[in-house]
Amino acid sequence: MTHDTPAVEVRRSRRRKRTVSAYRDGDRTIVAIPARFSRAQEREWVQRMLDRLAAKEQRRRPSDDELLERARRLSERYLDGRAQPSSVRWSDRQGKRWGSCTLIDGSIRISTRVQGMPGWVLDYVVLHELAHLLHANHGPTFWNLLSTYPRLERARGFLDGVSFERGTGDHGDPGDDEQDEDLLDELSPRSGAVSDGAA
Repeated sequence: MTHDTPAVEVRRSRRRKRTVSAYRDGDRTIVAIPARFSRAQEREWVQRMLDRLAAKEQRRRPSDDELLERARRLSERYLDGRAQPSSVRWSDRQGKRWGSCTLIDGSIRISTRVQGMPGWVLDYVVLHELAHLLHANHGPTFWNLLSTYPRLERARGFLDGVSFERGTGDHGDPGDDEQDEDLLDELSPRSGAVSDGAA
């Protein structure tokens, strides 16, 4: 397998006895190996770890067809198959949104910013948009649909954290603009109550 990796940095460690690890750091790939490895072992393990990283990244960046299949499985599992999108595709035109859908034709778009995030976060974003195919707003019925997803709050928190770090002002709800934030706080399962906005 070939890789278009700009730079690979091999770090040898005397404390590392048998394990090898690899991770991306910006445009570099860091591969940590035991100091005792020969140059041949180093080449073998660097290639092996690059292959593993590439495979892992590919799983986190499914194709549009794979996104559609994923959405269909999620609909079956969590929405009793009631939400049937016509298409699900990556989009780099989502602005501050994690995803969006068009009710008229049943199409869903997922922000390319979600690529590389854990699969359970991607699943939440897709499920959020699938639920919008059934309920356009964020009322109690909408959140009840999503309540069966076991990582709902964790995924929303993850997206909140990413938004905070990037300073984008996004929040943990895929297709919502900033102006909807107060309404979301009122209706989300986190608050447990509906507010009329009066203080």
